[in-house]
Amino acid sequence: MTQNGDEVTPARPSGKPELRLAGRPAERQPGSHPQNPEQSLPPDHSQAILEATKRVGALLKREGHMFALAGSVAVYAHGGSEHLQHDADFCVRPEDAEAVAATLRGAGLAVYRPPEDWLLKAKCFNQDIDVIFELAHRPVSTDMLGRARELPVASVRMPVLSATDLLWSLIAAFSEHHCDFGAVLPVARALREKVDWQQVRRHCGDEPMPAAFFFLLERLNVIAPQKEAP
Repeated sequence: MTQNGDEVTPARPSGKPELRLAGRPAERQPGSHPQNPEQSLPPDHSQAILEATKRVGALLKREGHMFALAGSVAVYAHGGSEHLQHDADFCVRPEDAEAVAATLRGAGLAVYRPPEDWLLKAKCFNQDIDVIFELAHRPVSTDMLGRARELPVASVRMPVLSATDLLWSLIAAFSEHHCDFGAVLPVARALREKVDWQQVRRHCGDEPMPAAFFFLLERLNVIAPQKEAP
C-alpha cells in the first residue's frame, strides 16, 4: 500500500496516481551474477511482496538506517489481512532518503525518482518498493520512527509503524479527492484494539472527511463515540 490513493497505504490527500514503471530490472547480490526475478518469485503475489519486503528491510537494518515499515505489509505485521496491496512501503526521514537510496542501489536494486516529491521508488524481485519521507503532508519524523515497534515480517524482524501512526496516516489522507472509506474500514476493524483513537482524532483535527469516517466507525461500533466536552 502506498500514499495518495492506494487502498491501505499512508498517502497525501491529493491522491496518488498508479505508477508502474516499465522494465524488469534484475536484482543482484554483490559479487554474484544478476538473477532472473521471474525465477526468484513465488507464484503468490502477496508472498512476492513479503519476500521483497524482507530483502529491503534486511538491507536497511544491516546498514543501520532509521526506518519503519508502513502500508499494507505493516497492517499484516500488526495482525491484519494477508492479502497485500500493490507494493511495500518504507518510511524514512527526508534527510535520510538519499542515503537509503544509495544503499538500495549498492545492493543492485533499481531506484527511481518519480514526479511526486514525497517518495522514491525502487524495484526488488520485480516488486514495487516505495521509500516514503512524507505522510499526509507531514515529514516523517524521528519521533514517529521512534514509536515504531519491531515485529516479525515473515520471519524477519523489522521496525513497523505503530498502529496509531498507521491509522492516522490513512485517515488524515482523506479529502474530497480521495475518500475510499471501504479500503481503510477493514484496517480500522483489524487494529482497533491497538490504536489510540483519541490521539488519531486530535491529529486529524476537524477536517470533514476524517470526521465523517470517525462517525462511520462509531455507527458500526468499531470505536466508542467521542465524549462531548462539557
